[in-house]
Formats: sequence, C-alpha cells, structure tokens
Amino acid sequence: METITVILLMLLAVVVSDSITRMLPLPVPLPLVQIGLGAAIASVTTIRVELDPDIFFLLFLPPLLFLDGWRIPKEGLFRDKGIILEMALGLVIFTVIGVGFLVHWMIPGVPLPVAFALAAIVSPTDPIAVSSIAARVPIPSRMMHILEGESLLNDASGLVCMRFAVAAMLTGSFSLSEAFLTFLWLAFAGIAIGVGVTVGVTRGKAFLTRHLGEESGSQILISLLIPFGAYLLAEHVHASGILAAVAAGITMSYAETTGQSLALTRVRRTAVWDTAQFAANGAIFVLLGEQLPGIFSGAVENVQAGSASPLWLGVYVVVIYAALAALRFLWVWASWRIALARPASGKQSVVRPSWQLVATMSFAGVRGAITLAGILTLPLFLTDGSLFPARDLVIFLAAGVIILSLIMASICLPRLLRNMDLPAEDSHQREEDYARIAAAEAAIMAVERAQHELAAGRADADVYVDVATRIMELYRKRIDGRMHLGEEREQTARSEEIERLLRITALKAERQEIYRLVRARRLESSMATRMVRDIDLLEARYG
Repeated sequence: METITVILLMLLAVVVSDSITRMLPLPVPLPLVQIGLGAAIASVTTIRVELDPDIFFLLFLPPLLFLDGWRIPKEGLFRDKGIILEMALGLVIFTVIGVGFLVHWMIPGVPLPVAFALAAIVSPTDPIAVSSIAARVPIPSRMMHILEGESLLNDASGLVCMRFAVAAMLTGSFSLSEAFLTFLWLAFAGIAIGVGVTVGVTRGKAFLTRHLGEESGSQILISLLIPFGAYLLAEHVHASGILAAVAAGITMSYAETTGQSLALTRVRRTAVWDTAQFAANGAIFVLLGEQLPGIFSGAVENVQAGSASPLWLGVYVVVIYAALAALRFLWVWASWRIALARPASGKQSVVRPSWQLVATMSFAGVRGAITLAGILTLPLFLTDGSLFPARDLVIFLAAGVIILSLIMASICLPRLLRNMDLPAEDSHQREEDYARIAAAEAAIMAVERAQHELAAGRADADVYVDVATRIMELYRKRIDGRMHLGEEREQTARSEEIERLLRITALKAERQEIYRLVRARRLESSMATRMVRDIDLLEARYG
C-alpha cells in the first residue's frame, strides 16, 4: 500500500510541476521545479523511497532511449553525423579522462575508477531539459538536431564507459585490450539485438494483423514492451541493453514507414508515448529531489571522514561543472570550426562559427534524466562485501552537476540565443511542396480507380461520379496552390491559413453543440463520444 501511495504521490508532483512552470513569470526549467517538489515531499512527509539500482535502470532508461531513437529526425542525424559522432564519442572520452583525473586529484578519497565512473555518467546531455529551458527563445532546428543526435549516442557511450569503470572498481584490474573487445561485443551485439527484436516483432505483428485484424490497444502495448524486451535480451547475453534500446527505437522509425498501422492506432499510440515520456522524465527528477536530503547527509559523512568541511561539497560541484563546461567549449570550438565551416549545401557560403554559437552549444550541454538514472545504479557493495567507496558523495556530485547545469543553462541560453547570427539552414519548403503535390496526385488516381470500381454496373453511377469529382477538385486546388511562386504562393499560403482557422472555429462549435445536446439529454453519451473523437481527429489535423 505504501509503495502505491509513493507512486501516486510522485505522479501527482509531476502533474503539479507542469502547472507551476506555466504560472511562473520567468522561464524556470521544468526539471528544476520537479526537483524542488521532490525535496518538498521529503521534507514534509515521512515517505522515503528505497531505490533498487537495477530496477530503477530497467524501468526508466529503455523506454526513454527507445523513444529518443524512434523520434529523432534521421535526416539531421545523418547530415551532421560527423560532428554528432565526434561529440557523442570523442567528447565523452575526453570528458572521462579530464574530469576523472580532476576529481581524483581534487578528492583523494574517491578512487580513480569511481572518479572515472562519475565523469562518464555526467558526460551525457539531455535535450529535453534544453528545450524546456529555451521554450521562450526557440533553439534553431539544426542546432537542436545536433543536440538530439549527440544525446542519443552519448547516453550509450557514457553509460558503457561507466560500466567499465565500475567493473574496474569491483575487480581491481583493468585491461585495455579486454575492454576494447568487450566494448565491441557490447556495441555490436546490443545493436544487432535491438534491430532484430524490432524487426521480428513488427513482422510478426503485421502477419497477425493481416489474418486477424488490428486492435489498437494491443498494438500500443506491444510498442511499449519492445524496448524492455530488447534491453532484457541484450543484458541476458551480456551485451549493451542501452544500445539495444536505442537501436530498437531507430529501427522502429524505419519499420513505421511501411504504414501498416491504422491511423487511429498511430494517434492513440502517440498520446500514450507522450504521456509515458512526460511521466518517466518527471518522476526521475521528483525522485532526485526526494533523494537529495539523504544523498546530502551521506555526502557530508564522506567528506567529514576525510577531515574536510561540508562547504567543500559546493566547491566540488562548481569545479566539476566548470571543468565540464570548459572541456565541452574546447571540443565544440575545435570540432565545429572544422565541421560547420563546411556548408551542408554547395550553394551556401562557408560560415565560421562565432564564439557565441560555441558558447551556446557548451551551455546547452545540460545533464538530466540519464545522468541521474545512471549514477543511481552504482552498486551498494564491492565483491568482498564492503561498502562501495564514496558512493553517496559521487551521487551528490552528479545531482549537483545536474542542478547547476540546469540553472546555468536557464540563465545563459536565452541571452546567448537572442540576436545570434547563425549559419543558414536548408529550407525544406520545396521538399514539402513536392511531397504534398505527389500525395495529392496519388489521391486523385486512387479516387478515380475507386469510383470506377464502385460504380461499375450500378444504376446510380452518376452519384459516384459527382462525389468523386468534388473530392478530386479539393486535391487539384491543393496542387495548384503548391505550384504557385512568389506573391501567388504567399497568397495561397495565406488562404490556407485562413481556411485552417475557420475550420478549427467550426469544429470547436460542433463539439460544443454536441456537449450541449448531451447535457440536455437529447443525445446518447456513447454516440457523442464517437462524434467528438472524429472532430478531435479533424482538429488535430488542422491544428
């Protein structure tokens, strides 16, 4: 009963945090509000959450990483693959070495493998936290795609590096050649399992759908289970469950291009996954806030055991964050000066990234849910049964880095993004126009074929012709509007916007009238539900 109460209380805090963030006059990051609510829960109640690291890792990481891989724009990922790989792999190793030695030098009581584990887990970034910070000053799309791609890959690389560091602490030895071979197995086996699980599940699902039909609820549940299946299978064969979840998500995005699922299934599934993502991310930060008092007291005991003042905890956090920011600035400056100077399109001029752009990318390296989830998986005991050294201290340092990175990003990013000169981004208007014209032409041909097939041999064939003509005329207007140029194109776009606003107004009026009829008991609620669902789908299309 107490466990259920804790879960419900955490979810309530996640809901309340969103409302508080919207009410605040300043753009305070949502994760900071959630951390504060978690700390408030810990201070006013006697509820304490005992986190099992393995269970915590399993519950939160697979679905979040799977969804990141599923939804990340693949074109942006492949267009900037060079710089993304440099930041996701090279920057992680650069950070692990630099920050690891710094932590060990600064805090001698932290063994070097534990220091490397801390450095590895604070290296992944969190684009969700960045987007919440910059909500009032939108981040340019190309920059956001790079941040998303980096986050997707450095989650895996950072967590794998932490795994090696923890293994070195537990066994007392580290072999570079053995680590390299292990890394290859972790990476390739994990990726292969993630791809295989998604391909196998989607093909099996398609086979059953063709023979038995499709039920939206089961399809959505299958999509929720795929990341856990990939993760558990990979861990069972001692491969990387993290990479398996990421690979499963990326494969899912390609599997979905077959368009086998029903439209209603896709709409409902998107809503379910949005809710799951919001709840999981929020719950992680609420749990961080709830754990902070205990983490702080444990960290105080660690530093006092080394005859140091608890005030040094704040100094350690600031120094580690400053080192992370400095290393990221140096790496971004070097890699972006090479990569971004080469334009994505031959028609663009070469642009040298300014210090403002480099600083923006540096402060955008916000730590978040993955860092917290990973650091909480540190084992409680060594293989000999003794306590894991400095565990509470490094957890506090990681939590402090998360909070400080959120605060610094919320202060610096909006100021850096204002009036910043950015390299020109490719316009996708031409591709969109081409796709919409091609889709409209395909629709016209399909309507013509269906009209002939349905009307063949019928006495009322002229009715089919009239209806088909009206539908095809709508598509021909869409084609004509997309083929215009200059002022005609702008006029067409303006007309479409006016039409969109008027359609939304009409749909809202329809829905309100249906609700009025239900309240007046002139319409059955089940029928009203179906009608409102149809209106909602239309409004989502025009919204």
